[in-house]
Amino acid sequence: MTDRITKSIELRAPVERVWRALTDPTEFGTWFRVRLEGPFVPGQLSRGRITHPGYEHVVWEARVVAMDEPRLFSFTWHPYAVDPAVDYSQETPTLVEFRLAPTAAGTRLVIVESGFGALPAHRRAEALRMNQGGWEQQIRNIRAHVES
Repeated sequence: MTDRITKSIELRAPVERVWRALTDPTEFGTWFRVRLEGPFVPGQLSRGRITHPGYEHVVWEARVVAMDEPRLFSFTWHPYAVDPAVDYSQETPTLVEFRLAPTAAGTRLVIVESGFGALPAHRRAEALRMNQGGWEQQIRNIRAHVES
């Protein structure tokens, strides 16, 4: 089993546009389907409510690690933490990195989520599988958001 998920896409939008879609809380919330309570701040916890149908009960939380404009936005979170009866806070979170690079057509966006190997064994495979599918959807969501 792998310890990471990697997704890469070329977007027909300038780096500055993609950066804004990733780091502005309203824009991020639109394509990621989460209503955030405030801005992203390195070192701080960001919280919100998932707006994707069927997951509205989920509180989204991530700790911002880096905002190196316009190249890297990263955060840690507890992957596939969707059961409100479970306390995920003692688990080691995974690291999500959004890396941007200019291309002739716009922007290369690479998303890497790593650290699945540190998850409890009973959750590891399901979290990896669900987030693999989740990132496939989010790649489509951000494309539609920045190319429209």
